[in-house]
Amino acid sequence: MLKPALFLAAALLPSLALAQEAPGGGAPIAPTFDVQAARTRIDAGLDRNYPQLQALYEDIHQHPELGFQEQRTAALLAARMRKLGFTVTEHVGKTGIVAIYKNGPGKTILVRTELDALPLEEKTGLPYASHAQQTRDGRLTYVDHACGHDIHMAWWVGTAEALLAMKDQWHGTLMFIGQPSEETVGGAKAMLADGLFTRWPKPDVGFAAHVGPDAAGLVTVKEGTLSSASDKIDITFHGRGAHGSMPQESIDPIVMGAHFVSDVQTVISRETAPGTFGVVTVGAFQGGTVDNIIPDHADLQLTLRSHDDVTRKRLIDGVTRTANAVAAMAGAPAPTIEHPGGASAVHNDIALADRAAGVMQAAFGKDATFVPAYMPAGSASEDFSEFIAAGVPSVFFGVGGSDPAMLARYKAEGKPVPVNHSPYFAPAPEPSIKRGVETLTLAVLMVAGTAGT
Repeated sequence: MLKPALFLAAALLPSLALAQEAPGGGAPIAPTFDVQAARTRIDAGLDRNYPQLQALYEDIHQHPELGFQEQRTAALLAARMRKLGFTVTEHVGKTGIVAIYKNGPGKTILVRTELDALPLEEKTGLPYASHAQQTRDGRLTYVDHACGHDIHMAWWVGTAEALLAMKDQWHGTLMFIGQPSEETVGGAKAMLADGLFTRWPKPDVGFAAHVGPDAAGLVTVKEGTLSSASDKIDITFHGRGAHGSMPQESIDPIVMGAHFVSDVQTVISRETAPGTFGVVTVGAFQGGTVDNIIPDHADLQLTLRSHDDVTRKRLIDGVTRTANAVAAMAGAPAPTIEHPGGASAVHNDIALADRAAGVMQAAFGKDATFVPAYMPAGSASEDFSEFIAAGVPSVFFGVGGSDPAMLARYKAEGKPVPVNHSPYFAPAPEPSIKRGVETLTLAVLMVAGTAGT
């Protein structure tokens, strides 16, 4: 679900050296193990196993499934993990999977991938493009892995393979989870509600990563707040229907909705301090059926974004107050206001992020970018935050996925680069998957490695 606002272009991010000197931020911490030796072993395994990961990626890409419908996807990953020797439980949080591998005493480490795709028609022209369709909200829709979760699943399996090939280099318990329905920001909550951290021990640390439109191979580590909180609000204004020629006999819910769409933006412009991130978007406004009937209700759907809990509450309260005031002004009944879902912002653990940045710098040099906590977070949202909120200190990495030659061509032609959620979004599989495997495997070794944790 994360969009490119999270993964800022490399030119806009401070270099590792500059970030170390910037006031108010942390700095990468030198690793306590031989990162290059570990990377050499990881890459040797990737050289052998990559064709299988490419085949897995193409299979998943061709057969995408929507949130909480990921039956085939979950079964495919569960089978792969069982073959590796993991103990796998399916149907956790409806369609989620939990794969456990114990390698002696030590920390429990969570590594997460998402399973779901988007209700979107793919237009990439890839030879393995998706033509799949599924039913969503009673309507048939095309389905496309336009956010990159297919890439994530391939590097998730690849990370498991790499760690098992290096069992002599780490100890502890791996908890690999395949989370459903990230795009609805509901899958993590569903898994937690189904006993994720009670049926199994709560992890000591967690890791995840997301592919974005930056150049393939770039790894971004940010301290502190990484993404925004997301809240969905549904509002129904209740009016009184009438003939279009007799508005005096009506209480017009479309007029109420129109007032609301305009007035609710003052929650940002007049109730939120300048410089404080907050977004109120009315994404859907549905009312009426024909031109000459004033309907008796209008339905609006909103998304709210914020970086901190105070602003998050202010937006929710402001939207609610504005909707009630608009209805009262029209002499209408109180609107129906529902808050069907949401997720808090992702907050990377600062100490863990500083250690991870040092490891990535040692592994990838200039292709590792460190972003201190004082720099702005992204505006997109991710429900990996629910695992963090449940008490798992974590780092969520950004991994570039665009072919540099493609980026140069688009720039020369003055064309925008396809980004996450675009029907044209198509990360370069091999460099993206390999860098994801390297990143997540090194992160696990950083906290579980026998050479110094």
